[in-house]
Amino acid sequence: MENYQTLLKTDRSALNGLQMTVLKGGSGPEREVSLVSGAAVADALRSRKHQVTEVDVTTENVVLPKNTDLVFNMIHGTFGEDGTLQAILEKQGIPFIGEGSQGSHLAFNKILTKRKFIECHVPTAPFEVLLPGQHPSIAPPFVLKTPRQGSTIGVHIVREWSQMAPAMKDCLKYDNEVLLESFFPGKELTVSIIADFPLPIVEIVPTGSTYGYQNKYTPGGSSYFTPARISSAHTARIQKIALAAHKALDLQIYSRVDILLNEAGGAVVLEVNTLPGMTPTSLFPKAAAAIGLDFPSVCELIGVLSLRRKKNL
Repeated sequence: MENYQTLLKTDRSALNGLQMTVLKGGSGPEREVSLVSGAAVADALRSRKHQVTEVDVTTENVVLPKNTDLVFNMIHGTFGEDGTLQAILEKQGIPFIGEGSQGSHLAFNKILTKRKFIECHVPTAPFEVLLPGQHPSIAPPFVLKTPRQGSTIGVHIVREWSQMAPAMKDCLKYDNEVLLESFFPGKELTVSIIADFPLPIVEIVPTGSTYGYQNKYTPGGSSYFTPARISSAHTARIQKIALAAHKALDLQIYSRVDILLNEAGGAVVLEVNTLPGMTPTSLFPKAAAAIGLDFPSVCELIGVLSLRRKKNL
């Protein structure tokens, strides 16, 4: 716990008196989750007596309340998480939480992320990129993913060739190319990172065979263990890998890194989330709670770190 004292004692008074705007919703597939995240963050900030306005975003024409000092962007997925909204706010000179447009764009694109992992020697599963009509070079089992979505939208484990066509069809609803990864069975782990501190690892055990959208956002859809039920040696290594993935994408504020660990001790990074969920079942708040950071404190800490980033630009 001593390693986390810097986080726990961070002065959050810089937020006092600021006009904060929480952006939520969006028009993408993750709209409903975003609405819940945004409402939860707004409630948490109000519980600390901050001045908060919530804005339900339905188009890319975002109108902020006058005198907005800090934007809490809770729009998961396309537009809100892919760098588009960040670029708009940067152009307007308005501080916002989380990563900038460049880091957000890189992390949201799973293909670009994989290439960066390879460049920076971060362990990740072998992959290839498929265009419509192209055939994989490897046989099942493998995983097909739409490269620019979150919340496991457009993710399919293909165990036999008969599953290939419908999986491709679904992935191509969201994009014009598909990411194929070699299937890597293992424990599902996630490491939340804030200010370059890896938090305690959360182990995810879905009620079904895979951790999908329903498992994530349905109470009781999964079991969670914090800290994860792995050895101290594996814990240290997984946290090190997660931080390496975070830094490979040049991220600065916070993220959540999803990792698989197999029985032989091998590990691969699946992806990095730059706007992890803030719903009642979300994993980032679970990890923060394990070191004594309650949800309002997490929101304030993210806000302070983001303001500092703005001042250093």
